[in-house]
Amino acid sequence: MEIIVKFNGDIFSAAASVGAQAELLSQDYAILELPAENLPLLQPLTEIEDIELPKQFYLATSFQLTSSCIRPVQNELGLTGRGVIVAVIDSGIDYTHPDFRNEDGSSRILYLWDQTIAGNPPRGFREGTEYTQSELNAALSQPDPYTVVPSRDWNGHGTAVAGIAAGNGRASSGRNTGTAPEASLLVVKVGRGGADSFALTTELMRAVKYTVDKARELKLPAAVNLSFGMNNGSHKGNSLFEQFLTDMADEWKLSIVVPTGNEGSAGHHYSGTVEAFTPKEIGFFTAPGLERFYLSLWKNFTDSFGVELIFPDGFSSGVVNLESPQKTVRRGNLVLTVLYGQPSRYSIDQEVFFNVRSDSGVIPAGLWRLRLVPGEIVDGRIAVWLPTLEEAGNQTYFTEPSLYNTMTLPAGADKVIRVSGYNDRLGSIADFSGAGSETNTLFMPDIAAPAVNILAPGPGGGYDSVTGTSFAAPFVTGSAAVIMQWGIINGNAPYLYGERIRAYLRLGATRTPGFRYPNATFGYGRLCLAQSLAQSLAQSLAQSLRSLVTLPFADAHSVRL
Repeated sequence: MEIIVKFNGDIFSAAASVGAQAELLSQDYAILELPAENLPLLQPLTEIEDIELPKQFYLATSFQLTSSCIRPVQNELGLTGRGVIVAVIDSGIDYTHPDFRNEDGSSRILYLWDQTIAGNPPRGFREGTEYTQSELNAALSQPDPYTVVPSRDWNGHGTAVAGIAAGNGRASSGRNTGTAPEASLLVVKVGRGGADSFALTTELMRAVKYTVDKARELKLPAAVNLSFGMNNGSHKGNSLFEQFLTDMADEWKLSIVVPTGNEGSAGHHYSGTVEAFTPKEIGFFTAPGLERFYLSLWKNFTDSFGVELIFPDGFSSGVVNLESPQKTVRRGNLVLTVLYGQPSRYSIDQEVFFNVRSDSGVIPAGLWRLRLVPGEIVDGRIAVWLPTLEEAGNQTYFTEPSLYNTMTLPAGADKVIRVSGYNDRLGSIADFSGAGSETNTLFMPDIAAPAVNILAPGPGGGYDSVTGTSFAAPFVTGSAAVIMQWGIINGNAPYLYGERIRAYLRLGATRTPGFRYPNATFGYGRLCLAQSLAQSLAQSLAQSLRSLVTLPFADAHSVRL
């Protein structure tokens, strides 16, 4: 099995002492691979500060360039992302698509790392095969390119994301261009199991490290798109994966962009309170055909209560509490595991995790009841999440869901740009768009971008209509690349990346008079690249004046403009 660790000291020697192999991600993070039965041996190791099991991220599936003020930037300012990397970590890419090729037919992709094809991994990694630009060009010169480079995007998700962010529109004679049509592409197809709808956090972490390493090696700034999401976590940015993203955002001239997910109207989140010694029931339905599902319940660690899961046929799991923090219950073909977690280095909250799976066949659909049996209560607030739409479908939902705090992970990470989705034809937020906190600005979207009926490149050479916040995020990723071209590549603002770009995107956003901003759905407003660039220009000019102009006074004092 693989686990994520945060460490200090010599992790390689520590890992070897318990029969594990260590894969270094940074000076603080590593992935350990070890036999499952050796997991308890990690506990005494002083080098390990924290551990986390990998979890599955699902593609948040479901070229509005004018509504996002992108066309004027391309046409009048000539800013197209040239000299900047757009990194797409996703389901792959149709590298043969004309939109990812230059006029002479050569590839715009600098590197393509396919984690699912064994053979020639990048230096420092153990999995997959890395294809260089010259290898992609050699493939494109053949009648059947896939005999040379067999990497394909069977899902189409990554191809659409890459096209919205950086497609050059060659398949449409230049009409359907992406946001940064002259940016260079770096693509990672994640996943080793052949699945085309999800990836493990460990695989995404490898992809992010690879992207940072390549961008630093090439000495080019990079805008990184991660259109994945999951519900398995506290939604407060305190998982090791989200902490890793926050740390990696400081490693190079980067901007990391993530969607808020498609859980806004899914009914997969419940929020409420419990009172001391007063039982409480939370109802939810499961869809037909599921083979597994989970519940992730988060509570204040100081609160004490037991949990009980009642099946659709009335069977009870019995009460599980801290006196018996782990329990496995069998009922026919179903296996229920309940686990009480512990606070971590980054979180004072406690998770109670329920996993229901079928040994054979499927889980019976119907109404389940989660029963809470409180004891002493100090805080009383609880939050519960079901799996995402991509995992559990739209017929799995709470009977009384919450509309807030539905952003998927990793949107809680500190230094990522969070993108919600809106319908640019109507000006309204898309009902599926993941919402942030109702009151806490730390957990709201940064900006909204078009997410409904987006025309994007599809596998095979044409264009498809796509919907979802996955496809809102690359508008912002491409915009970040354009801003970095203006600032870093063109020499106007050499430190314009990371949190600075996030700030300018917020500042330049279009806001509707009479609305309160930031808010849980639009964040600071709708993406407007032209206004964000204008603000960058104004601030850069003001800074230049302040550094150059000094007015002397007779008393030897001076004032700086």
